[in-house]
Amino acid sequence: MKIVQYRLGEELLPGIVTEIGIVGIGALLNSLNKPFQCRSLTNDDVAELKSLKDSHLRLAQGIPESRLKFGPCVSGFSKIICIGLNYRKHASETNMEIPKYPIVFNKFNNALTDFESDVPLGTEGEHFDYEVELGVVIGEKCKNVSIEKALSYVLGYCVANDLSCRDLQFRTSQWLLGKSLDHFLPLGKYLVTADEVGDPQKLELSCFLNGVIRQKSNTSDMIFTVAEIISFLSKHMTLEPGDLILTGTPSGVIMGLHDKKWLKPGDRIRVEIEKLGFTENRMV
Repeated sequence: MKIVQYRLGEELLPGIVTEIGIVGIGALLNSLNKPFQCRSLTNDDVAELKSLKDSHLRLAQGIPESRLKFGPCVSGFSKIICIGLNYRKHASETNMEIPKYPIVFNKFNNALTDFESDVPLGTEGEHFDYEVELGVVIGEKCKNVSIEKALSYVLGYCVANDLSCRDLQFRTSQWLLGKSLDHFLPLGKYLVTADEVGDPQKLELSCFLNGVIRQKSNTSDMIFTVAEIISFLSKHMTLEPGDLILTGTPSGVIMGLHDKKWLKPGDRIRVEIEKLGFTENRMV
């Protein structure tokens, strides 16, 4: 199942992708006298929607995707947790040691932006960079979970661009400032449920700058797998439905190049991941 969030006036509403277009989750459930309050979806919600989708779509009215403006495919979470230096070749290109433990930092809600929206680079930095990443959305409250059971807590996956301002990122020992500028987390249109994705360690990732490929890798190059990351984080903090985890970027970022030509207004960045779709944004 593919889940989206679309704008209706001032509201950001969740929907699912169907053969008749986008069907609002609230409208579908309300038509069955199942009141729905907009909140972060859980694994139980997805299971119910799947049981209803095929047999009850005749009660729903679909909207063509071309008529909708899409927001980020997930929002309303309590945490955006990012993992740094999680691809072997990326660690090598930046001359940093392979980490012994996951490197954890944060972005915040202000970094979200609507699907395919322009991204303002701002005035406080100069060294702007792209990072294609696999996003993982939690669907069930979890604490102290084992690696073996960790993936059962995943609602779904999405494509993300962890835009970064490197001079701000490394101005101090804390990376947060260079990672949490406004609109610096474009997400794909779709949140694809875990059952449709399968093994998250077998996904092709790519990033294009103005149509030229810059990053091309596979999630098999991760140092810490998705399951290991979830298990590790859950030992230190409770993960809640809707929490978003960014799992690191592969090699090919501007920071790792000898001739560093940082992003500038007018540049277009497209990031895409197998089975999950893409997002493309213009820097302004």
